[in-house]
Amino acid sequence: MLRRCDERDFETIYTIINDGAQAYKGIIPADRWTEPYMSRDKLRHEIADGIAFWGFEDGGTLAGVMGLQDVQDVTLIRHAYVPTANRNQGIGGKLLSHLRTITSRPVLIGTWADAVWAIRFYEKHGFQIVSTDEKNRLLKKYWTIPERQIETSVVLVDPKWRDMRRPIS
Repeated sequence: MLRRCDERDFETIYTIINDGAQAYKGIIPADRWTEPYMSRDKLRHEIADGIAFWGFEDGGTLAGVMGLQDVQDVTLIRHAYVPTANRNQGIGGKLLSHLRTITSRPVLIGTWADAVWAIRFYEKHGFQIVSTDEKNRLLKKYWTIPERQIETSVVLVDPKWRDMRRPIS
């Protein structure tokens, strides 16, 4: 079952993010890795900044989470994680497909450039990597992340974004 998460899910979201993020350890630049990957304070900050988490529930337990954040004229997919034990069961795909149905805006996704499996997952679901120049413009316009993260990330866009073919101001 797919459902919107609420404050009662906070600790479970925190646990899922930090378990799922272990896949990035040793892949992303060492200077971007922290333990835990996302602190409780950072998670609270992300939620306060407008990220709405959705979860896939299996047998009454959250088995994956994905955040949705409207920023200006687009929707960002943020913090998409499935615990290690639940990977490769289609949970991420179900969450992504559902979240795309609840927004009419173009959807953008940022991820680590060296996370090849994550990039392939999004490409399999119809997203396309943008050029380095466009990536830099998009990350600066729609995300609030450090310059080092911009350098080591990619942005993928959905067909709505590509169809609009709009310049970034």
